[in-house]
This record gives sequence, C-alpha cells and structure tokens, in this order.
Amino acid sequence: MTAPVVELRGLSRRFGAVEAARAVTLDLRPGEIHALIGPNGAGKSTLIGLTAGSLRPDAGSVLLGGEDVTRLDAVGRARKGLGRTFQVSSLAMELTVLENALLGAVGRSGQVMRLFRSALCDRDLALLARAALERVGLVEEADRRTADLSHGQRRLLEVAVALTLEPRAFLMDEPMAGLGAEGSRRLTGFLDRLREEAPILLVEHDMDAVFAIADRISVLCYGEIIATGTAEDIRRDPRVRIAYLGDDAA
Repeated sequence: MTAPVVELRGLSRRFGAVEAARAVTLDLRPGEIHALIGPNGAGKSTLIGLTAGSLRPDAGSVLLGGEDVTRLDAVGRARKGLGRTFQVSSLAMELTVLENALLGAVGRSGQVMRLFRSALCDRDLALLARAALERVGLVEEADRRTADLSHGQRRLLEVAVALTLEPRAFLMDEPMAGLGAEGSRRLTGFLDRLREEAPILLVEHDMDAVFAIADRISVLCYGEIIATGTAEDIRRDPRVRIAYLGDDAA
C-alpha cells in the first residue's frame, strides 16, 4: 500500500468537560479525497484544527509524509506542505485578489517578516500568485478588491491562496458552504481534478458532493470515528444511518 501523506494517530482534545476528539486515527493517501462528515458539534472543525496546527492535541500525533509535525504550529505545518481553507473566510477583504494570493506565496517563501509591499514587486512571487489565480478562474479579477467578490469567488480565492503553497495535502473545511447549486457543481469538479495534484481531507455538509467525489468517508460522532469506508459502505452502515444520515437514507 502507498504510504499516507497525512496520518492522525490517536488524536484527543478536550475543552473543559467536552471531549471534542477522542483517540481519532485516520489517514490521507496520495491522489484521494477523504471526506470527514458528521452532525453539527461532532468535532470536525476541531479535528481540522488539530491537523493544521491551529489547535494542540492533549494526546496523539500528526505525521506529514512520515515526519512527526505535532510540535509545529500552523505556520510551520504550512511550510511543510499543509494547505488549508477555512469554514469562515480568512481573506483580507480590503486587499486585492492578487494581493491575497501573494500573501500565500510570501508565506511559502518563508519570509514572513518581509515587507509585503516589496513582495508585490517580486516577479517570481507574482507569477506564482497569478498562476494560482489562473487555476481557479480568477486571474481576470486580480485587481479587484476582495470585498467586492461574490461568495463563491471568495471560496475559489481561498483555494488559490492554498495553491500558492504548492501543498503536499489540502485541508478544506466546508469549502461549499453558502454556494448555490451551480457554484457547488463547479467547485466539486475542480476538487475532483485537484486531488491528482495533492490529496484532500474534506469537511463538507453537502452530501451530494461528498458521495460524488470522496474515495473514502469517515464519520465523526461526539469526537469519535464511528465508520470509515466508501460512499456505498457509509450509506449502508446502520450506525451512520442512526447517527447522521437518518433511517431513510438511500
């Protein structure tokens, strides 16, 4: 079997009396989309935070390409190749589309303290940022203020920012939230192609999208993984039907 790109080993995290992650173990393999689903409050965003480094686990470890990165923060893990998009937009709304993409490129270069305005004049970084915008279909919007983009365009810009990191794996927290049917369809098609570049750990509530593109699905319930398998496995699992999909799930 091909070695996983990302491995979570026994991750646990408490918030007071609430155990948001309980000895969670899963992996992300080359070329796949591994979806993480579950009811609200199941701990999905907590698990993404533990994976990305914005949260520290009480126990367990995170491996990237076989390297233990548990002690690294989110910036350190991004430099190692974890590209993340957020449930709530983290874009700088007053900057242009190109400037937001450049922020990702500057972070990849490791020059976080570099004056941002000087980065705007860096030809290599600008080419990297524009290439990412081209990939998501936003290069013609490069000079627009980010606040003036549609919700769907902002979601695509977040993906472009992640692309500038040239990541080894993507962590995506509800990228289709707030998109209409057409926006979801387009983003689903894009993610389906993107997996060949780097695998995707995907948190998403759009079950049509999840069942259409996920190679594997893990179901999180009260901080625990209760099932992992193909879309068909998950549809048929009685524990999942009761906990999340409902008894009338097809």
